Amino acid sequence: MSKCLALFSGGLDSMIALKLMTLQNIEVLALYFDIGFGSKGDKSEILASRAHQCGAEFKVIDIRDEYLQNVLFSPKFGYGKHFNPCIDCHGYMAKSAILMMQREGADFIITGEVLGQRPMSQRSAALNQVKKLANDLDSVILRPLSAKLLPPTKPEIMGIVDREKLLDISGRGRTRQMELAKEFKFSDYETPAGGCLLTIDSFANKIKDMIAHEKIESESDVEILKFGRHLRLPNGAKMVIGRDESENNALGEIKNSKFEQIWIENVVGAHSYISKNAEISDLTLACSLALAYTKAKPGEKYFVRVGEFRAEFTNETDKKEAQKYFIV
Repeated sequence: MSKCLALFSGGLDSMIALKLMTLQNIEVLALYFDIGFGSKGDKSEILASRAHQCGAEFKVIDIRDEYLQNVLFSPKFGYGKHFNPCIDCHGYMAKSAILMMQREGADFIITGEVLGQRPMSQRSAALNQVKKLANDLDSVILRPLSAKLLPPTKPEIMGIVDREKLLDISGRGRTRQMELAKEFKFSDYETPAGGCLLTIDSFANKIKDMIAHEKIESESDVEILKFGRHLRLPNGAKMVIGRDESENNALGEIKNSKFEQIWIENVVGAHSYISKNAEISDLTLACSLALAYTKAKPGEKYFVRVGEFRAEFTNETDKKEAQKYFIV
């Protein structure tokens, strides 16, 4: 039995690509390349379930560190509307998959890309750029949803894949995909581009702000951007305030040496963090703002601690004061 590796996002297009292969009795291993910007939580079980709906096996490939070092900050083909280097991202994933082919015993690669669906990354020229970035010299990358609109690939030429059973979808419409979802009885799938934080304007702004001040150098720098309200204080310190209990817990699990937690004695509320070694004016402002996001009683005094700093603060700051510092 022939085998292919699939670049798998969990979206409907990639699920259809998987199904078109398994219907041809081709073994499929769906690869989810974790670049660190896929979601705010672990979705591996959901993604595995979606792959299994299509008759494919599933594996997570962690490339977070390599992605930071090799793709995000120096994309050859630039960024999309926000901070998304989609062409370089797709090329890097495809190259990684090609390098895995021999080890996994695979004959070719598939993706769920649709010709013309996205103006930056899925134009005909962009697909050729991905091919070059991936060093796909043997034309092993097959795009089943648009294959009939593209030059034949190696698996088609060799007869591993029946080209006549592939599709000719193009453009941004979703009618044909929705019909196939119903035909294949898919019960769950991701919305288009819904899983990538890099395509969200507010998240892109947080990235740009952090690059300008703290720099993004590790996975923990990325993780802290995913949770809470982010503030840039007057003298340059960054503050993060959790929105709810789940975000408090998530922030508490991130071990980032660039930040210290603001501890408020004898009161519950949002978890807050401040840049380590923040100037005293920013530090005291952050303590006041942190207190405002707790259940502290108005006008009462509380001891607040940040590292070796400890002082008494009166709860007299309104939450609205924080809004002027929000990174949005």
